[in-house]
Amino acid sequence: MEKRAVIGISTGLITDDGGMFPGYRRIYVNEDYINAVLAAGGVPVMIPMNGDREALAAVVDKLDALLITGGDDIDPIRYGEEPHRGLGKIVPERDFCDFTLYELARERHLPILGVCRGFQLINIAEGGSLYQDLGERSGEVLKHSQGHSPRLATHSVNIRPDSKIASILGVTEHRVNSFHHQILKDIAADFDVSARAKDGVVEAIEHRSADFIIGVQWHPEMRSMVDPDMKKLFQALVTEAGR
Repeated sequence: MEKRAVIGISTGLITDDGGMFPGYRRIYVNEDYINAVLAAGGVPVMIPMNGDREALAAVVDKLDALLITGGDDIDPIRYGEEPHRGLGKIVPERDFCDFTLYELARERHLPILGVCRGFQLINIAEGGSLYQDLGERSGEVLKHSQGHSPRLATHSVNIRPDSKIASILGVTEHRVNSFHHQILKDIAADFDVSARAKDGVVEAIEHRSADFIIGVQWHPEMRSMVDPDMKKLFQALVTEAGR
């Protein structure tokens, strides 16, 4: 049987507010990430959030690619800023884990896909920065945190025709779903902007020379079962991982 590519998926942290175990901590990942990787032919492996670098390295050694998921805001100390009024919840333990996973994957030249928070993390890890809240950006801003079904596409993105993402999706404009209040400010030096929303907000970046380091601000995993173009992104990750 042909070996299937193993895709490591970063995880988040939920603390129970009530129920039988108030204050109980749970490590999780949304099911859509699992289903998107499976549908693309890969083998999804959840990487439990932890602070043991050696353990994380041992896991990454077994992977063919890394998928960095969405979630909480990243501590702005990571890009040299103090917290602003619009900053949301941060989880320093997750920051340590995700930045470590990214560093380890980069060292091993693994394909990397970042989604939402993961997209922002790639930019920060490579020397970029964020607006801590959409309200800090001047000019007109679209609604980027939709109050609708996760699978519903609510705004358009323009995709650079000569970008890797355009070659993967086969389109230069697409409608996407959106669940974020932070956006990219300074773009990491070795990355190109490959998609923007109609208001100019950066929606995708890709490494200029690495084979596959891509970040998207929207949530393709939530739409991969209803939008064939979003499924293509995961298929491309799995294909690259299998090489």
